[in-house]
Amino acid sequence: MTFFIIVCLLLTTLYLLLIGIYIFGWATMPVWTPKKAIKTFGTSVCVLIPARNEESHIIDCLRAILEQQYPAELLEIIVIDDFSTDKTADLVEYLVERVDNLQLLQLKDLVTEEERQILNSFKKKALELAIARTQQELILTTDADCVMNPLWLQTIVGFYEENRPQLIAAPVCYKDEQNFAQRFQSLDFMGMMVSTGASVNLGIADMSNGANMAYTRAAFEAVNGFEGIDHIASGDDMLLMTKISEKFPNQIRFLKNLDATVYTYPQPDWSSFVQQRLRWASKSAQYKDKRITFFLAAVYLFNVSIVVNLIAGILGNSILLKLFVLQLVLKSIFDFVYLRTACRFFNRSELLSLFLPSQIAHILYIIVIGAWSQFGKFEWKGRKVR
Repeated sequence: MTFFIIVCLLLTTLYLLLIGIYIFGWATMPVWTPKKAIKTFGTSVCVLIPARNEESHIIDCLRAILEQQYPAELLEIIVIDDFSTDKTADLVEYLVERVDNLQLLQLKDLVTEEERQILNSFKKKALELAIARTQQELILTTDADCVMNPLWLQTIVGFYEENRPQLIAAPVCYKDEQNFAQRFQSLDFMGMMVSTGASVNLGIADMSNGANMAYTRAAFEAVNGFEGIDHIASGDDMLLMTKISEKFPNQIRFLKNLDATVYTYPQPDWSSFVQQRLRWASKSAQYKDKRITFFLAAVYLFNVSIVVNLIAGILGNSILLKLFVLQLVLKSIFDFVYLRTACRFFNRSELLSLFLPSQIAHILYIIVIGAWSQFGKFEWKGRKVR
């Protein structure tokens, strides 16, 4: 039992160290503001929006992009319809007839039936086909259920023109939560944004979100796009970031600015949330940087040890029960500081009232997702994914 206790203490130390690193990395990264007032822009931009069955959101997304305070002659918008079975394509076609810089591509016209049967990442294929059809300098990706404020595009381009990175990761935040499951997702997701920004700031560059990411077309072409990762269901963001980071060291940046944030919706229920996180976790085995794999495994085992110690304590082992209490208290203290940092940036401090019940949900979901993602399949957008 002594060996087990030592392992638990080591896992606890590693977890606290990791959270401490994230807090430090975020705190030492200043909020970006332009050095001078932005009056003119010289960067041509293509905003890519893969969409599958998004008739409820696509118009709001396109309206938000069309209302951007950015020169229309420098902006191209491409929606790529991913075999939607609803009215997504029809709604976009209606706007295409009225907006000069908006295009619609449909995978059904570009992908053969043979290709469709073997594709495991339709989103990567959609992005790849769209990028091949644009000549714009900067590629921005977002999702069809996202909206943003009118300064979003000029903030990202201003940051790009001032710093000239090859890839920019930017904030994403949930909105319009209706129940505990959705509020838990928002709290958890804001924490992930802190991890993302901190990682990039510290030069690790291992996290990003395709709902709000920009990269140069030249960088995408230099790394041969999604070649080598196109068989993985997810990873159009993080795995592409890894490829670009390897090719262009120290040219990955995180844009810490609230105006650069895009807003989207949490999953409606726990089941949908689990399927989403399974898709995200499915790429974890593909990381080349073994430090990432090591810390992911350590976080998973730390959470498992908490549950094991609780069960052992309930069964009568007083030493492991005390160890459980120690782990939970230390985890809660560090997590609260970590999440408070996130909530303050996104102006969502009211979500901290759910911190304690969210702690329990977080431990359980880490254990379930961590195991399931490595051995099971999942469903996303009506597709069974390998």
